[in-house]
Amino acid sequence: MIESSYNVKSINLSEPVIERYFQTLNEGNFPETAKLFAIDGILQPPFESPITGQEAIASYLQQEAREMKLSPLQETLETTETGHIQAKIKGKVTTALFTVNVAWVFILNHHKEIVSVEVKLLASLEELVNFKR
Repeated sequence: MIESSYNVKSINLSEPVIERYFQTLNEGNFPETAKLFAIDGILQPPFESPITGQEAIASYLQQEAREMKLSPLQETLETTETGHIQAKIKGKVTTALFTVNVAWVFILNHHKEIVSVEVKLLASLEELVNFKR
């Protein structure tokens, strides 16, 4: 179980590669996080262009995710028509300034590599406006 220093207890995840994604991100080990992606894997952050490739993902995370603690709280798994695994994870991201509800949509290939992760903020417009203050 992943536990952040902000006392949000996370669930155990079904897929080890997804569990490792959250663990390495919370440890700040962004090169290891990026290695979990397929060579041409994609990270889709909210409100930004997709980040493609392990090196670009590691660089992006180093710049943008240093102070974040991710806490997965709910998981739904299904197999797609192409045989990939789609995992929908709901949880929280905590920084020194705020905590926000987030959803992650993972696609894993047959080799259990991350093909893509789409990160969605589950915040109201009012909550998003308050982040700017």
